[in-house]
Amino acid sequence: MTTRKTKTLAKPAAQSREETEALIARIGDLQRDLQRREADHGDAVARLKETAEAAAKPLKEEIAEAEDRVARWCEANREALTKGDKHKTVRLLTGVISWRHRPPKVSIKGRKPEDVVQHLLTPGDAALLHLRRLFVRVKYELNKEAMRDHPEDAASLPGVSIGSAGEDFIIEPFGAEAEGAAA
Repeated sequence: MTTRKTKTLAKPAAQSREETEALIARIGDLQRDLQRREADHGDAVARLKETAEAAAKPLKEEIAEAEDRVARWCEANREALTKGDKHKTVRLLTGVISWRHRPPKVSIKGRKPEDVVQHLLTPGDAALLHLRRLFVRVKYELNKEAMRDHPEDAASLPGVSIGSAGEDFIIEPFGAEAEGAAA
């Protein structure tokens, strides 16, 4: 099977400085129009969201009230419903109710987490050795920022290569920001 190369059609380029300037002006006009349309779209979405939230508010309030009433009845009858806390889930004709323990939450009050770590790392304290093994995690990771700052050294490591970030061509029409901010 032979491979055939097909030619891609050449795309036209601006033919003069004047044409380039006219195209940049057109880009600016189009960007401003796009910004206006996006702003109008954002306003329309905000109005729709506000209308939907206003319509949903009474429904949410009724749901919250019904949930509260069901929860109070279930708590008052928990012993019978769970058969003395033997079950955490109860099936009713129209749905299921259940009680679930939330996982414990660790919070550090009055100190910074770094202070607690430093306390656990106190040298020579044999009582903390077991706790140190349980509660202090050591994490190693590559510092890519440092590798970018020292590309020659980083590239000498196996599997590491430093590539170019490339180059961007930027067109900034005059007035695009000023008129976009005023709109």
